[in-house]
Amino acid sequence: MAKFLTGNELNLELENIFEDAQQQLILISPYIKLHDRYASVLKTKLYNPKLEIIIVFGKNEENMSKSMKQEDFNFLKEFPNIQIRYERRLHAKYYANETSAILTSMNLYSYSQDNNIEAGVMTKISVLGDIANSLLTNVGGDDSLDTQAINYFKRVIIQSELLFSKKPQYEKALWGLTKKYKESIIEVDNLTDFFYKLQKEYINRKVVSIQNKYGKINDIQGVVTGYCIRTGKQIPFNSKLPMCDLAFQSWSKFSNSEYPEKYCHFSGELSDGETSYSKPILRKNWSKAKINF
Repeated sequence: MAKFLTGNELNLELENIFEDAQQQLILISPYIKLHDRYASVLKTKLYNPKLEIIIVFGKNEENMSKSMKQEDFNFLKEFPNIQIRYERRLHAKYYANETSAILTSMNLYSYSQDNNIEAGVMTKISVLGDIANSLLTNVGGDDSLDTQAINYFKRVIIQSELLFSKKPQYEKALWGLTKKYKESIIEVDNLTDFFYKLQKEYINRKVVSIQNKYGKINDIQGVVTGYCIRTGKQIPFNSKLPMCDLAFQSWSKFSNSEYPEKYCHFSGELSDGETSYSKPILRKNWSKAKINF
């Protein structure tokens, strides 16, 4: 049975899609910028390896960061069972769990949900199955609206480019009769390096801008030089990227922004674990850092 949705009801039912997902959550939208409400619901499922999340985004082929922000990727990659895919031609928006689906005009973008006039159609799904692996055939020969939509978006998912994949690993328990979740392994990751290079390009543009305005970097005490919080190596000062390349690659395997680091990004002095990716500058140096940067 289909139900037409607009306004607050559309937002509420989309939130229910997130809330009710236990086995599978499919989010297909050209633009991804999670509303705080949806991010909050997802956080409650962060440690559920049984929930498979499949995301497809699109548009902006030359700069995918315009379609998915780094902060959203950093949040999503923490989930233990997730695929993030890209389809440059994508314009459709479709959100589903194992029991319900919404076909809508609304992007999964906080601005759209708060400001735009949007509409959608919700259907109840009897069989969703494993979207990533199931055959492209109608379920039981059913030709209903929800089945047609499922089969269509199966093709969209399968034909899209896999950019990130993290899969749960299990070990046998109780003499092999059951399985126990062990850990999740990143199998594909073409997004971490993409966003890191993007940040480096931004830093380089800022350095060039400073050079053009003030002259040589060395003539401006403390304007550009910073220190890697893990190795102590001199790097461009950027409190949002306070690590050298090698340190960042090591850190990004777990992306724990609170993990204690060794050095202060501002002064380069030993921090005794009081600095981290989220707090790269020692408290005593904050005033000086604000003045210089």
